[in-house]
Amino acid sequence: MKNILITGGAGFIGSNLALKLIEKGYSITVLDNLSKQIHGDNPEVTSPLFQSIKGKVKFIHGNVTSRKDWLEALEGQNVVVHFAAETGTGQSMYCIEKYTEVNIQGTAIMLDILANRKNSVEKVVIASSRSIYGEGKYEHPQLGIIYPCHRKEEDMLAGKFELTYEDNQILQLLATDEDSKIHPSSVYGITKQNQEQMIMTVCPTLGIAPVSFRYQNVYGPGQSLSNPYTGILSIFSTQIRNHNAIQIFEDGKESRDFVYIDDVVAATILGVEKEEANGLVFNVGTGVATDVLEVANSLIKAYNIKVPVAVTGRFRLGDIRHNFADLKKIKAALGFEPKVFFKEGIEMFAAWVLKQEIQEDKLSVSLDEMKRKGLLK
Repeated sequence: MKNILITGGAGFIGSNLALKLIEKGYSITVLDNLSKQIHGDNPEVTSPLFQSIKGKVKFIHGNVTSRKDWLEALEGQNVVVHFAAETGTGQSMYCIEKYTEVNIQGTAIMLDILANRKNSVEKVVIASSRSIYGEGKYEHPQLGIIYPCHRKEEDMLAGKFELTYEDNQILQLLATDEDSKIHPSSVYGITKQNQEQMIMTVCPTLGIAPVSFRYQNVYGPGQSLSNPYTGILSIFSTQIRNHNAIQIFEDGKESRDFVYIDDVVAATILGVEKEEANGLVFNVGTGVATDVLEVANSLIKAYNIKVPVAVTGRFRLGDIRHNFADLKKIKAALGFEPKVFFKEGIEMFAAWVLKQEIQEDKLSVSLDEMKRKGLLK
């Protein structure tokens, strides 16, 4: 069976993918820096994600910004699944150098090695993101399909959160397909766009098959419950279990496509194994938009803990209003269809959360940080 390198393979998606690939008989190498923001202060001892793969993979504690670590990790590999990245739209807007160094330069080092040193890599799978679409795809009643620009701060300060066109016409939200306009509204989105474009451009010139997956909002058992910078389900869960009010940005009607971890892993494995995926870009989601108020109320019900839900009207610069995936392409090419939808997925996620230790609610720390940077209004 093939040797597969998973960068960021101790993370939420990466560790789940590693375990499933091991079940299928693959030999897995993981390159991961065990970031404290994700894994805690003593990750090699206390991180459940790392513990889940410990002893089952060849583990390299290193960084994708290190050529030395890449050279060690790439040795003898047939497939690279590149997950390692700084994530989170809000934090990316003020940790610009860090996001650029890890996401763009880290990917550039890998490609430079593949281009200039003998290797056995046959395929590279890149974790892209729905964030590259920016505000996504809409329909104007007279003009047809349009891709609106980022929302204006003055409109949002006035409580106008929905997207309108230049003529103030309200727009109809549509599913975002892979041919939609790429215009990210955050530094994170820009770095994911850059990663995808580099890999899809360079790999074919080297005889290496590239595959890109534009993941929607991934959730499920195992995701970090202590990271206040990303993962709305985790953030809300920690607030609820601490009996703290949930703080909802905007008017609570902003929506995302929440896709369960098992479906993300299944789609990724199809990309690894199927030649039909080679050279293509795919959305991975459920094709269903769920608004933030529904998320909050669903979690309150699942935990049976009554807490206030505060719709604050505040907003973060760089956030989009809506996005959900058009899945026709991945269904036709790879036969992928999501099996877990939000109602069932949230129940399984909540059941797992209730078995975990209650984490400290650190959201105020991250919000204060964004406010100081002028990004939280």
